[in-house]
Amino acid sequence: MKNMLTNSELVMTITIIAGGTLLTRFLPFIFFPSVQKVPPVLQRLQNLLPGAAIGLLVVYSLRDLNFLEGNRGLPEILAVGAVLLLERAFKQPLLSIALGTALYMLLLQRVLV
Repeated sequence: MKNMLTNSELVMTITIIAGGTLLTRFLPFIFFPSVQKVPPVLQRLQNLLPGAAIGLLVVYSLRDLNFLEGNRGLPEILAVGAVLLLERAFKQPLLSIALGTALYMLLLQRVLV
């Protein structure tokens, strides 16, 4: 059963991914040089998209919860609550997400088995 990429396929895949990443990073600077004002619609998207992305991740993460099945749902709700409280207290998203994830893993692996 051989589903592994050959070396040349691996190099091509990495090159394409790296090129796509670089392209998406440099395009805004090409289209909107620092002397040109960013259009209002893009400024609005800049403010709305981070919250929308996080909301989408929360909905995606919690979509299959079944509250009628054992303690399912409790670790997720506690972790989401912890992230919200930590974010409100410290205003450090990475810290909040990291600690919330650690709490979730702890609850799944040790406490609510």
